[in-house]
Formats: sequence, C-alpha cells, structure tokens
Amino acid sequence: MYQALFQVFFRRLDAEFAHHLGALIIRLIGLLPPPKYPRAIEIAGMKFVNRVGMAAGFDKNARLVRGLYRLGFGHVEVGTITPLPQPGNAKPRLFRIPQLRALINRMGFNNDGAAVVARRLKALRASGTDLPIIGVNIGKNKLTEPAQAADDYAACARQLARYADYLVVNVSSPNTPGLRDLQQTDSLLPILQSVKEHSGKTPILVKISPDSADQDLLEVANLVNRLELAGVIATNTTISRPVEKSAVLAEIGGLSGLPLAELSKEVLILLRGALPDKVIISVGGVETAADVKERLKLGADLVQGYTGFVYHGPAWANQLTRDA
Repeated sequence: MYQALFQVFFRRLDAEFAHHLGALIIRLIGLLPPPKYPRAIEIAGMKFVNRVGMAAGFDKNARLVRGLYRLGFGHVEVGTITPLPQPGNAKPRLFRIPQLRALINRMGFNNDGAAVVARRLKALRASGTDLPIIGVNIGKNKLTEPAQAADDYAACARQLARYADYLVVNVSSPNTPGLRDLQQTDSLLPILQSVKEHSGKTPILVKISPDSADQDLLEVANLVNRLELAGVIATNTTISRPVEKSAVLAEIGGLSGLPLAELSKEVLILLRGALPDKVIISVGGVETAADVKERLKLGADLVQGYTGFVYHGPAWANQLTRDA
C-alpha cells in the first residue's frame, strides 16, 4: 500500500516538503502505545532492542523519536544540533535520484539549536514512555570560525550530553563550509577533548567522511584510541558521484543511498582493523536484511539507514530486523 501511495503521491512532491509531511505522520504514530521490544543487545553499556537505527539528518530536532521507535528502529540519532538555531542552506536543498535509490542533500545543519532540543529531550525522558537508544549528533554553527569550533562542540555537549545515550561529533558533513577540514588531527584533537570534558560518562563517537584518504581515517582512529572514545560512525554522505548520467547528480551536496554502499564498506573494513575493540556504526547504502548481515559480518556493531527508509517506506526497519 505504502509503495503505491509513494509512487503516485510522494514522489510528485518536492523532496523536502514530502519529508515534512512524512515526519508529521511519524509524529502521529508516536502517539500510539509503544511496542514491547526485548532489550537483548548490549553495546558500550547501552541496551539496544535491535541493531538497526535511524541515521542523523532525518530527525533533526528530536521530534520523531517515539514514532521511529514504533516503526522498528532500535536507536535514533537526532541532529545535527548546533549551539544556536540556524535555518540551513537556501532551498531547494534535497533531491531524489530514484533510479539510483539515492538522495543528494545540502541542508546545512538546519535545526532549532541546542537549548531547544535539550528541553525537548528532557521532556521526552521525563515522559516515562519506553524509548529507543537516543544518540545526539552535534556540530558547529556555520558562522563560527574554525578556530572557535571547539567552543561550539563543547557548548552542545554541555547542554545535551545528559539527555543523550551517546554523543556524535560530526566533522564530516560536506554541507557546512570548512567543516571537513576539522577532521585533520590538529583541529580535531581540541574538539574531541572539549567534548569529552563536558560529556560526563556519555559515550562519544566520531562521524567520519567516506571521502578521506586512508591515512587520514587512520589518524582519526588513532585519536579515538588515544582519548578512549567509544568509537566511530562510518560514514557520512559523499561528494563523489557515480558514472551514471543524471542532471540531478550535478547538484552540490552530499550523496547518500545505494551509490555510497561500497565506499562505506571499505571504510568499515579499514576502521575495524584499526579499532578492534571500539564501537563501529555502519551507515551508507543499507537497503536489505542481507546488507545488514554483511555489515555485521564485516565488523559493524550497529547499522543505520536513512535513504533506504525514504525509498522503502514505514515497514522498512521492521523488515530489516525481522529478516537479518
């Protein structure tokens, strides 16, 4: 039923408008009684109901956590959250590529800001309802100079860590100018130190770009080991493009979905070798239960999706966890 509606209706809508419409439906689903999932998987001290989560970028402002949990996601990563609210980049900024089952986005960290999201998460925690594991993905504001980036990440950690099951340091989005430069060791070290200083016992992960050279990825892994962080999320979207010809592929932004799968797996294999005892969440091009099984076999502890959910509909997470 959903697929037919999607083909006829949702794909005729502007991609971002369709997202907001879908989000409204998910919020309504969140009003239903929560399912009774067994919490059987313990990773980094957190108990997950399954290994499939919603990646950051879908629920930017922590409004959809309950609905996504009811749709079968064992964890939901909200954000990216910045210290101050910001509108993001100019529209249009989200594009579908159906023939590749892919998306291009250049959203630009549009979000309500750390203070508002912290209040929202506090209320969610106080509601008493059963919840998934909640990750909070944090970044810097667009206008913050790179030299002050650590202050932005610290501000987010200070306000949000107490309400997060884990924090994610996002220095790999291609849609904030200069952000990926912060993955260099000299820039990343003070950011991670500041987040660690303000996060208490909340586990910290670093979200990594699929476009970095192997040596750069290994240097990030070395920092994760040195600072005794929980692990990494591999990977963010890519600025590379497949050979297929499509006018949409000329759009600037991060590419997600099926074309990202091989890059994501390559980074997973590399990082598992460098981080044998750390948490690795694999994201990028996951579509089927077989994909989930493959990522786990390659060394992932958890798997996330976003684009697969957009194309396959509300039953997708339950399908993955039932068949994986």
